Amino acid sequence: MSEFSRRRFLQTGSGLAMAAALPGVLPGTVMLGQEQAAPVASGDRVRFASIGVGIQGSQLLRNAVSLPQAQCVAACDLYDGRHTLAKEIAGANIKTTRRYQEILEDKDIEAVIVAVPDHWHKQITVDAIRAGKDVHCEKPMSHTIAEGEEMVAAVKGSKNFVQVGSQRVSSKVFAKAKELYDSGAIGEVHQVELQLGRNSPGGAWVYPPPLDLSPETLDWATWEGTAPKKAFDPIAFARWRAFHEYGTGMAGDLMVHLLSGMQFVTGIHATPDRAYSIGGIYRWKDGRNMPDLMVTEFEYGNVAVTVRLTLGTETPEVTRVMGPKGVIEISNTNTVTLIPQLGVDRSPAYGINGFPAAMHAQYEKQWHAEHDAFLNEHPLDDTMMWKGPSWDELRPHLATFFDAVRSRKPVAEDVVFGHHAASACHMANASYFEKKVILKKV
Repeated sequence: MSEFSRRRFLQTGSGLAMAAALPGVLPGTVMLGQEQAAPVASGDRVRFASIGVGIQGSQLLRNAVSLPQAQCVAACDLYDGRHTLAKEIAGANIKTTRRYQEILEDKDIEAVIVAVPDHWHKQITVDAIRAGKDVHCEKPMSHTIAEGEEMVAAVKGSKNFVQVGSQRVSSKVFAKAKELYDSGAIGEVHQVELQLGRNSPGGAWVYPPPLDLSPETLDWATWEGTAPKKAFDPIAFARWRAFHEYGTGMAGDLMVHLLSGMQFVTGIHATPDRAYSIGGIYRWKDGRNMPDLMVTEFEYGNVAVTVRLTLGTETPEVTRVMGPKGVIEISNTNTVTLIPQLGVDRSPAYGINGFPAAMHAQYEKQWHAEHDAFLNEHPLDDTMMWKGPSWDELRPHLATFFDAVRSRKPVAEDVVFGHHAASACHMANASYFEKKVILKKV
């Protein structure tokens, strides 16, 4: 569209929205429809297993078993208490094991959900692909850029696929934002701002270790994997996101969601050209080695992306895409807002205040003669808001995965998409630790 109009956009419609007047919803807000999973015959259900049934893994499993497309037949975890949890969620008859290799050897299992600490993502995912399984891998897809490259190569040489678990791409809120962006609503974009802040122990991953955790109930040696060896450590097990040996900190836990949403909306499918981070450990001085405050500047070609993350102050999660015609803003209030701008002076402007009175009057008269007709024909459209069921759709994202297992249709967040998002996070962390600008590897 050469000139975006809110009214024209609503008239042509997207088929996704309907106007509604609900308690707590601002007048003029358009409600986006609720995602509904189509019923599937039981014989067509995808037989899957969960590898990792921890904090996020258990949420994935709960959502997966609620889908008509999926049937959980097995679960794997190195901590025995999660075998009990898996059976509580998926049924007492599922198989449980500590060895993920047993899952991959089972020919009846078609797909796996991989929700383990970051330092195990690559090995289990690559092994699963080689075993002929489709994989839903939690974000960030990899623990290092080199691991991500290995995962991409494994998929390219296989008939199977990886979907990455950063579920903004399955949200109707982000779909509406993408629709607005693709329509030209805000013009050519050169700047994006992303922010998220938490302010609680739970938000900073200060999770309690399981009460019965011990070397008897946990295979600690296997859990360590390729990380430097150390004595059994319940804190490292429960709070691995705070340690770079096992996790990727705020970048891999929080930034990756923001970047994935940005990639989806703008169509920027690339690793950033440059990254520079500042920050430190200011609030949670509990032995962690990942920062609790990080600000990163990325350069994606001619688009500057700023990411502000903190675990010391609660702030809304916001994605702000900015262009000369306005702003598209996505918030964790489940809303996307279009704030139009004309990008022109609406009055003779500040510069003529330095003119003598007669010249001021002459210029002002001439200005109005040249501009008033245009301004009258192009009034600034009102801010418009769309509200969806969620900005973060876990269940529809899993439904997309299981549908793809059956249909073999591409997923929105494939292994290359996931590698681009994860690589940016690794560059941000490298910049923080090395205190320098990190350039994309050519």
